[in-house]
Order: sequence, then structure tokens, then C-alpha cells
Amino acid sequence: MTKIECCSLSPIWRLFTIFPNKKNMRKFLMLMIAALSSLIHLHAQQNKITALISQQASAIQPKMVEWRRYIHQHPELGNREVNTMEYIAKHLEGLGLEVKKGVAKTGIVALLRGGKPGPVLALRADIDALPVKERVDVPYKSMVTADYMGQTVPVMHACGHDTHIAIMMGVADVLSGMKKDVPGTVKFIFQPAEEGPPGTEEGGAPLMIQEGVMENPKVEAILGLHISSALEIGKIRYKSGSFMASSDWFTIKITGKQTHGSSPWTGIDPIVVGTQIINNLQTIVSRQEDLTKAPVVISVGKFHSGIRSNIIPEEAILEGTIRTLDAGMQKDVHQKIKHVAQQVGEAWGAKVEVTIETKTLVTYNDPALVKTLIPSLETAAGKDNVAEGRWTTGAEDFSFFGEKAPAFFFNLGGMPVGQDPSKAAPHHTPDFYIEDSMLDVGVKAFCQMVFDYGKKK
Repeated sequence: MTKIECCSLSPIWRLFTIFPNKKNMRKFLMLMIAALSSLIHLHAQQNKITALISQQASAIQPKMVEWRRYIHQHPELGNREVNTMEYIAKHLEGLGLEVKKGVAKTGIVALLRGGKPGPVLALRADIDALPVKERVDVPYKSMVTADYMGQTVPVMHACGHDTHIAIMMGVADVLSGMKKDVPGTVKFIFQPAEEGPPGTEEGGAPLMIQEGVMENPKVEAILGLHISSALEIGKIRYKSGSFMASSDWFTIKITGKQTHGSSPWTGIDPIVVGTQIINNLQTIVSRQEDLTKAPVVISVGKFHSGIRSNIIPEEAILEGTIRTLDAGMQKDVHQKIKHVAQQVGEAWGAKVEVTIETKTLVTYNDPALVKTLIPSLETAAGKDNVAEGRWTTGAEDFSFFGEKAPAFFFNLGGMPVGQDPSKAAPHHTPDFYIEDSMLDVGVKAFCQMVFDYGKKK
């Protein structure tokens, strides 16, 4: 016997030393064969599920384009999505799902109970539009107007929530057709007022949570996506840990002393104080926060003061936003804004009041959940089309769901192939545009994650 033959037979000879009794060795080998056969069967079943998801998602793509364009042409503002709610609910009810309407005013929660045991996994899509006038010349262009805070405003899906709705309707359609194989329960959450409810109204994710959307049945994990106008269609970007910024809105009220514009020394000019505060706020970012840890943004978007050009007014009001990607830095920035504004006011002899309202938390992707589901995204979009991206200073109230269960939120491309991302119109602008020819990638991603997460549980 050659050395090679001896080595190749050595594992078998070892079995004889472990199991000198031929009967025991036979039982062991039979168990090994059964285990291997089970693995082969499981792998084949998984491949069958993946192929069916891909087939069904591709088949429903034209229907999703139809849904998306109808919704785009009929947008509704936050807490006012009555017709949108009915449109979605009709589709879900037709699929045989357990549907509850009117959650958090105009939201929907629908349950699909799978045919196999498994976890409760929530999938979320937001449904509201924005007070923006569309400039994009497409056949399904929005011409809608509505009342917003007492004003008549144009309305547009200028952030892609129409695509989120269509994708989630598609996911519900595909999974309903595979119900007997679905592990556990899928809870579909169609959320209103993600952009923030109008005025002092309650709404959005906080109100949905308050009304028990993460309970009965209790959600074990939650997933969501956002379309991106600057990421090429078919591509997916994600980030483990902090992904999107918290959003805080601040108001700084400055009270000075009114006087004639010809003699400013006889008063206290709140406009000058305001400009000094704005300049000093930027030093918090550039000189006081560790930007190697996480980025910080402080922006003043409103400056109200004065009535006549020859009167130095008594009062000025600044309003703006704060974006942070670390909870500790968020608190620190709040304190520093108050300190800087009040110290500048004191130096000028003006009274300064600062109020800060938290709109969203940091959108945090649970690292363990991300690691588990990256292969699902790669299966859905192709490994070359999935990559870890950078954090973003945009904000999402999806972050509130992440306080209640492990969460994973990712971006899906909506930019036409070959376009320069730097020339893509940003979200929330009149020229915002989404190419909707590959919405099926989003459906494949969600469906694959449902099966893969259920399998690992």
C-alpha cells in the first residue's frame, strides 16, 4: 500500500478504533448519512424558496410600478393619508391578511401568520408626502394641493415614500403566496407622518408605539428601508451601529431693547445678538466636539425679526436643527447651545431663551441583526451590489422602533444607471426623482430576510 493510500484510509481505520463493534459503527454511519441528507434537503429547500421569491418579485414588478405611480399622483400630508390608507388596506385585505386601519390616525397594521413556527418580524413603510411643488415632468406628476397649518400648499412625494408603500405591498403579495412556508408571523406596519405631524398634533412612529404596534403579538425585530435618489438602482447600502442622525429642533428667542435705527446705541439690537449667536454656534461644531468620533451639524433655518427698515426691533427669533450620531454627543451639544446663546446674550445685555425639541433619535442598526441579515441582502441584490456605506445626517423616526426591538434600516438605490450622484436632486426638493424599474430588489430583500431570520431562530 502506498503512503497516499494509507493516509486516505486512515479516517476509516480510526472509525474501527473508535467503534470496534461493527454494529455500532454502522449505526454511526447511518446517523451521519441521515444528517448529511437532511442538510442537502434543507439547502435544496432554501434554494427553492430563494428562486420562488425572485420569480414572484420579478412577476409583480409591473404592478408595483402601477401602485407607486398612482400613489405618487395622489399624495397626502402627514396625519391626512386617508385615501392612501384605504388604497393600501384594500390590497392587504384582498390578500387575506388581518388588517387594522386607523392606527396612529391614518396608519395600518397587518398580520400574516406563516405556516411554520418562528418569530414575529415587523416590516415598516412610511406613507406620507411633503408640502413641495413638483417640477419633474412625468406623466404621473402630482398636481395636488392641500391645507397645511392654515395655508394651501402643493403636495409631492418628494422623499420616496410612495416607493416604500409599493415595495411593502409587493412584499405582502409575495409572502401571502408562500404563506405555508413562511416562518412565524410578519407584521406589516404602514406608518403615517414620518416627516412629522403638523403643528402640535401627535403622530408618526411615537404614536404608533404608544398605541401598541410593537405588541400583541410582540415584535422580536423590525426592518425598514429608504429609497435613495443618489444611489444607483439595484444597489443596497447599509451601516452597522449608528446609521442616521438624531434630529432636534431648537428655538432661540432674543429680547433686546427697541430703538430708532439712527441711534442704535440707545437700544440693544437683537439682530446683531442673533448674528453673533449664529457664528458662535458653529464653533461648537468646529472647535468643541470631537468630530473623529461622529459628525455634528447645527443649522439655523429661520431668522425672524423687525417690521421697518428704520426701527431696531425688540425681539428676534432663531430656529434651526441639530444632527448628531451619538447619544452622548447629542446631550452635550444641547447644553453647549444653551450656554453659548445665553452667554452671548448676556455680553450684549439681551435676554435669551433657548428651547430644544427632540424629533427623532439616532437610527441605530443592531450589529448582531445586521451580521445575520447581510447574506440575505446579498442574495437579493447580488453580492457586488451590497456594501457598507457611511452614516448620514438625515434623520428617521424609524429610530423610535429601534428602542423597542433590534432594528435594521438600509438604503435602496433609486437613481438611474449611469447618472452622476452629485447631480441627483436631493430628497425634499421639487426636482426629486426616483427610477422605479427595480423596486423588485426591495421585495426580494425583505422576503429573503423574513425567511433567513426565521430559519436562524
